[in-house]
Amino acid sequence: MGRKKVPCLLATLLLVAPGIVLSQDASQNRTLIINGQPTQVPVIQVNGRSYVDLEALASAVNGSLSYAGSRIALSVPLGPATAAPSGTGATAVSAPVPASNSGFSKGFLVAGIEEMATLREWHTALANTIQNGYPLTAGMLAPYRSQAATNLRLVSVAVSTDSDRRAYQLLSNAFQNMANLTDRYVGMRARMTYISPDALQNDSLNQRLVSCGHSLASMEANGQFVDDGSCN
Repeated sequence: MGRKKVPCLLATLLLVAPGIVLSQDASQNRTLIINGQPTQVPVIQVNGRSYVDLEALASAVNGSLSYAGSRIALSVPLGPATAAPSGTGATAVSAPVPASNSGFSKGFLVAGIEEMATLREWHTALANTIQNGYPLTAGMLAPYRSQAATNLRLVSVAVSTDSDRRAYQLLSNAFQNMANLTDRYVGMRARMTYISPDALQNDSLNQRLVSCGHSLASMEANGQFVDDGSCN
């Protein structure tokens, strides 16, 4: 996506996830073991805390990284258990494998996650402005709209499967609904119409948009296309 590589060292909270452990030897060259499978992921310790290379970790679990502003999303495919490769010395191990029947292409998932993150940031900016009674103008939210439009185009380029195409339509609907929601409140403020701080809570379009976001996040997590109608 043209982004620079993130710094390699990230906090050890990634290491407390189920199935991820560090070997307990006293050597400084620690071995990261995932579901019993030794990996080549670099591990260092600083002030008693363990840190890993996030990109190497993503590669080790057949995952992917995506970036949106200050956010970094790690996507890990879910799949059945598999035996360790020969020569590792491990027995009866279980390691993540790609979800081969997900229907979504890897490129589409990465682009889609980034678009969803951008839409959430746009929605948060609108909600905070309304809740705090700040001046609301189209120009103030224009950068969010522009970035979401750019990311949506990148999603369209990444479409390569039928599930990709169907999910892209839902993402496109979500973008349009977010644009409509923004235009509604910008228009109200331009007409000097009073906007209650809790206006979004009672707005049916906003409620549909939130439900759509939950639906898209569930599809991304499960790797399966499911249209529950909330994004239409």
